[in-house]
Amino acid sequence: MPKMVYCNFCKRPIKPGEGLMYVRLDGTVERYCSSKCFKSAVKLHRNPRRTKWVIKSAQ
Repeated sequence: MPKMVYCNFCKRPIKPGEGLMYVRLDGTVERYCSSKCFKSAVKLHRNPRRTKWVIKSAQ
């Protein structure tokens, strides 16, 4: 059974075989559920706490 992974930006679960995997120069692996999350995090440097469509974690 594949391990459940979550989007680094919006924290939604990613099904096996879907989404984007981004490897930074230092070797850290980041997974994103869609190009929307990827562009928001990597290209636009948005803060996920300030976007309305991101799942807010209960603290």
